[in-house]
Amino acid sequence: MPADLIVYALVAAGLIVWLRSILGTRHGDEPERPAPYLKPEGPAGRNMELAGSERRVGPEERISELAKTPKGNVSIADTTAEQGLIEIARADRSFDIDRFAQGAQDAFVYIVESFADGDRETLRDLLSPSVFAAFDEAISARLKAAEVMHAEINAINKAEITSARIEGRFSKITVRFVAEEITYTKNSEGQIIEGHPERITQMRDLWTFSRETRSRDPRWLVTETLIDTEGDNPEIPNASDA
Repeated sequence: MPADLIVYALVAAGLIVWLRSILGTRHGDEPERPAPYLKPEGPAGRNMELAGSERRVGPEERISELAKTPKGNVSIADTTAEQGLIEIARADRSFDIDRFAQGAQDAFVYIVESFADGDRETLRDLLSPSVFAAFDEAISARLKAAEVMHAEINAINKAEITSARIEGRFSKITVRFVAEEITYTKNSEGQIIEGHPERITQMRDLWTFSRETRSRDPRWLVTETLIDTEGDNPEIPNASDA
Protein backbone atom coordinates (compact mmCIF):
# COMPACT_ATOMS: atom_id res chain seq x y z
CA MET A 1 0.00 0.00 0.00
CA PRO A 2 1.39 3.42 -0.88
CA ALA A 3 2.66 5.46 2.04
CA ASP A 4 0.24 8.35 1.45
CA LEU A 5 -2.79 6.02 1.67
CA ILE A 6 -1.52 4.62 4.95
CA VAL A 7 -1.27 8.15 6.32
CA TYR A 8 -4.84 8.97 5.21
CA ALA A 9 -6.17 5.77 6.80
CA LEU A 10 -4.50 6.59 10.11
CA VAL A 11 -5.94 10.12 10.06
CA ALA A 12 -9.47 8.81 9.32
CA ALA A 13 -9.23 6.25 12.11
CA GLY A 14 -8.11 8.98 14.52
CA LEU A 15 -11.07 11.19 13.56
CA ILE A 16 -13.53 8.33 14.15
CA VAL A 17 -12.13 7.68 17.64
CA TRP A 18 -12.21 11.41 18.45
CA LEU A 19 -15.80 11.88 17.28
CA ARG A 20 -17.00 8.88 19.29
CA SER A 21 -15.35 10.26 22.40
CA ILE A 22 -17.09 13.62 21.92
CA LEU A 23 -20.53 12.54 20.64
CA GLY A 24 -20.80 9.03 21.99
CA THR A 25 -22.46 6.15 20.17
CA ARG A 26 -26.17 5.30 19.92
CA HIS A 27 -27.44 1.93 21.14
CA GLY A 28 -31.16 2.36 20.29
CA ASP A 29 -32.43 3.22 23.80
CA GLU A 30 -31.45 6.91 23.93
CA PRO A 31 -34.23 9.55 23.70
CA GLU A 32 -34.61 11.22 20.31
CA ARG A 33 -32.94 14.63 20.06
CA PRO A 34 -35.48 17.28 18.99
CA ALA A 35 -34.96 19.06 15.69
CA PRO A 36 -33.45 22.47 16.43
CA TYR A 37 -36.19 24.57 14.76
CA LEU A 38 -39.22 22.58 15.86
CA LYS A 39 -41.10 23.36 19.08
CA PRO A 40 -40.93 20.48 21.59
CA GLU A 41 -44.35 18.97 22.23
CA GLY A 42 -46.11 18.54 25.55
CA PRO A 43 -46.18 20.64 28.76
CA ALA A 44 -42.41 20.61 29.12
CA GLY A 45 -42.07 21.92 25.58
CA ARG A 46 -44.48 24.76 26.28
CA ASN A 47 -42.56 25.71 29.40
CA MET A 48 -39.32 25.73 27.42
CA GLU A 49 -40.94 27.95 24.79
CA LEU A 50 -42.07 30.48 27.39
CA ALA A 51 -38.72 30.43 29.15
CA GLY A 52 -36.67 30.68 25.99
CA SER A 53 -38.53 33.47 24.23
CA GLU A 54 -41.03 36.24 24.87
CA ARG A 55 -44.62 35.16 25.32
CA ARG A 56 -46.67 35.91 22.20
CA VAL A 57 -49.36 38.45 23.00
CA GLY A 58 -52.46 38.85 20.84
CA PRO A 59 -53.79 42.21 19.60
CA GLU A 60 -56.63 42.35 22.13
CA GLU A 61 -54.31 41.60 25.02
CA ARG A 62 -51.86 44.29 23.89
CA ILE A 63 -54.72 46.80 23.91
CA SER A 64 -55.69 45.81 27.46
CA GLU A 65 -52.06 46.04 28.60
CA LEU A 66 -51.73 49.52 27.08
CA ALA A 67 -54.97 50.58 28.82
CA LYS A 68 -53.47 49.53 32.15
CA THR A 69 -49.95 50.82 31.58
CA PRO A 70 -49.08 53.62 29.12
CA LYS A 71 -46.25 52.83 26.76
CA GLY A 72 -43.97 55.82 26.38
CA ASN A 73 -46.16 58.76 25.36
CA VAL A 74 -49.04 56.53 24.21
CA SER A 75 -52.02 55.81 26.44
CA ILE A 76 -55.70 54.87 26.36
CA ALA A 77 -58.02 57.26 28.17
CA ASP A 78 -60.61 54.91 29.68
CA THR A 79 -62.36 51.55 29.48
CA THR A 80 -64.79 52.83 26.85
CA ALA A 81 -61.91 53.63 24.50
CA GLU A 82 -60.29 50.29 25.36
CA GLN A 83 -63.45 48.34 24.49
CA GLY A 84 -63.80 50.29 21.25
CA LEU A 85 -60.27 49.34 20.24
CA ILE A 86 -60.92 45.70 21.08
CA GLU A 87 -64.04 45.82 18.91
CA ILE A 88 -61.96 47.18 16.03
CA ALA A 89 -59.30 44.48 16.56
CA ARG A 90 -61.97 41.77 16.43
CA ALA A 91 -63.44 43.15 13.21
CA ASP A 92 -60.06 43.79 11.57
CA ARG A 93 -57.47 41.08 12.22
CA SER A 94 -54.76 43.25 10.65
CA PHE A 95 -55.20 45.95 13.33
CA ASP A 96 -52.15 46.46 15.52
CA ILE A 97 -52.42 49.05 18.29
CA ASP A 98 -48.67 49.73 18.39
CA ARG A 99 -48.43 50.20 14.63
CA PHE A 100 -51.49 52.46 14.65
CA ALA A 101 -50.12 54.63 17.47
CA GLN A 102 -46.79 55.10 15.71
CA GLY A 103 -48.46 55.77 12.37
CA ALA A 104 -50.82 58.34 13.91
CA GLN A 105 -47.89 60.24 15.41
CA ASP A 106 -45.98 60.17 12.12
CA ALA A 107 -49.07 61.43 10.30
CA PHE A 108 -49.49 64.22 12.85
CA VAL A 109 -45.97 65.49 12.22
CA TYR A 110 -46.25 65.16 8.42
CA ILE A 111 -49.60 66.98 8.32
CA VAL A 112 -48.61 69.90 10.57
CA GLU A 113 -45.33 70.49 8.76
CA SER A 114 -46.75 69.87 5.26
CA PHE A 115 -49.55 72.33 5.95
CA ALA A 116 -46.97 74.98 6.84
CA ASP A 117 -45.00 74.16 3.69
CA GLY A 118 -48.11 74.24 1.53
CA ASP A 119 -47.46 70.66 0.45
CA ARG A 120 -50.89 69.78 -0.90
CA GLU A 121 -49.76 66.45 -2.37
CA THR A 122 -48.76 65.03 1.01
CA LEU A 123 -51.89 66.39 2.67
CA ARG A 124 -54.16 64.86 0.05
CA ASP A 125 -52.78 61.39 0.89
CA LEU A 126 -53.33 61.80 4.63
CA LEU A 127 -56.61 63.74 4.93
CA SER A 128 -60.17 62.89 4.00
CA PRO A 129 -61.56 65.00 1.13
CA SER A 130 -63.56 67.31 3.42
CA VAL A 131 -60.66 67.95 5.79
CA PHE A 132 -58.27 68.41 2.87
CA ALA A 133 -60.62 71.05 1.43
CA ALA A 134 -60.37 73.06 4.66
CA PHE A 135 -56.57 72.81 4.71
CA ASP A 136 -56.39 73.68 1.01
CA GLU A 137 -58.52 76.78 1.54
CA ALA A 138 -56.27 77.93 4.40
CA ILE A 139 -53.16 77.44 2.26
CA SER A 140 -54.71 79.43 -0.58
CA ALA A 141 -55.62 82.28 1.80
CA ARG A 142 -52.06 82.35 3.12
CA LEU A 143 -50.60 82.44 -0.39
CA LYS A 144 -53.00 85.21 -1.40
CA ALA A 145 -51.80 87.28 1.55
CA ALA A 146 -48.18 86.53 0.55
CA GLU A 147 -47.52 85.07 3.97
CA VAL A 148 -45.04 82.32 4.74
CA MET A 149 -45.54 79.89 7.60
CA HIS A 150 -42.96 77.72 9.33
CA ALA A 151 -43.83 74.85 11.68
CA GLU A 152 -41.61 72.24 13.26
CA ILE A 153 -42.70 69.58 15.74
CA ASN A 154 -39.97 69.13 18.35
CA ALA A 155 -41.66 66.39 20.35
CA ILE A 156 -44.99 64.68 20.90
CA ASN A 157 -45.38 64.51 24.66
CA LYS A 158 -48.70 62.68 24.63
CA ALA A 159 -50.73 60.64 22.18
CA GLU A 160 -53.80 59.62 24.16
CA ILE A 161 -56.53 57.56 22.51
CA THR A 162 -59.73 59.13 23.80
CA SER A 163 -62.29 57.11 21.84
CA ALA A 164 -62.59 54.26 19.36
CA ARG A 165 -65.62 52.88 17.58
CA ILE A 166 -67.00 51.23 14.46
CA GLU A 167 -69.52 53.24 12.48
CA GLY A 168 -70.96 51.28 9.58
CA ARG A 169 -68.06 50.16 7.38
CA PHE A 170 -65.53 52.41 9.10
CA SER A 171 -63.32 52.16 12.17
CA LYS A 172 -62.71 55.51 13.88
CA ILE A 173 -60.11 56.36 16.51
CA THR A 174 -59.70 59.77 18.15
CA VAL A 175 -56.30 60.78 19.52
CA ARG A 176 -55.41 63.72 21.74
CA PHE A 177 -51.99 65.05 20.78
CA VAL A 178 -49.96 67.23 23.13
CA ALA A 179 -46.85 68.38 21.29
CA GLU A 180 -44.04 70.90 21.46
CA GLU A 181 -43.58 72.96 18.34
CA ILE A 182 -41.91 76.03 16.93
CA THR A 183 -44.20 77.97 14.63
CA TYR A 184 -44.17 81.44 13.16
CA THR A 185 -45.54 83.32 10.17
CA LYS A 186 -43.93 86.06 8.11
CA ASN A 187 -45.67 88.67 5.98
CA SER A 188 -44.75 89.66 2.43
CA GLU A 189 -41.98 91.90 3.77
CA GLY A 190 -40.36 89.10 5.76
CA GLN A 191 -41.53 90.40 9.12
CA ILE A 192 -42.74 87.95 11.76
CA ILE A 193 -46.38 88.65 12.39
CA GLU A 194 -47.17 85.60 14.52
CA GLY A 195 -45.17 83.17 16.64
CA HIS A 196 -41.43 83.17 17.29
CA PRO A 197 -38.57 81.27 15.58
CA GLU A 198 -36.89 80.43 18.89
CA ARG A 199 -39.85 79.91 21.18
CA ILE A 200 -41.25 76.44 21.80
CA THR A 201 -44.99 76.38 22.37
CA GLN A 202 -47.32 73.58 23.36
CA MET A 203 -50.15 72.61 21.06
CA ARG A 204 -53.12 70.38 21.86
CA ASP A 205 -55.33 68.91 19.16
CA LEU A 206 -57.96 66.18 18.92
CA TRP A 207 -57.71 64.30 15.63
CA THR A 208 -59.91 61.48 14.45
CA PHE A 209 -58.47 58.81 12.15
CA SER A 210 -60.75 56.66 10.03
CA ARG A 211 -60.31 53.59 7.87
CA GLU A 212 -62.68 51.25 6.08
CA THR A 213 -62.50 48.21 8.33
CA ARG A 214 -62.11 45.56 5.65
CA SER A 215 -60.21 47.63 3.11
CA ARG A 216 -56.86 46.49 1.77
CA ASP A 217 -55.67 50.08 1.95
CA PRO A 218 -53.71 50.28 5.23
CA ARG A 219 -53.97 54.07 5.52
CA TRP A 220 -55.91 55.79 8.29
CA LEU A 221 -57.11 59.16 7.00
CA VAL A 222 -57.67 62.13 9.28
CA THR A 223 -61.40 62.89 9.21
CA GLU A 224 -61.53 65.45 12.05
CA THR A 225 -59.24 68.10 13.52
CA LEU A 226 -60.93 69.73 16.49
CA ILE A 227 -60.15 72.24 19.22
CA ASP A 228 -58.93 70.65 22.44
CA THR A 229 -59.59 73.37 25.06
CA GLU A 230 -56.73 75.79 25.70
CA GLY A 231 -53.52 75.35 23.76
CA ASP A 232 -55.20 74.44 20.49
CA ASN A 233 -53.02 75.37 17.53
CA PRO A 234 -54.87 78.29 15.88
CA GLU A 235 -52.94 77.79 12.65
CA ILE A 236 -54.34 74.29 12.00
CA PRO A 237 -57.85 74.37 10.48
CA ASN A 238 -60.59 72.79 12.55
CA ALA A 239 -62.45 70.57 10.11
CA SER A 240 -64.68 67.52 10.04
CA ASP A 241 -66.35 65.15 7.61
CA ALA A 242 -69.61 65.53 9.51
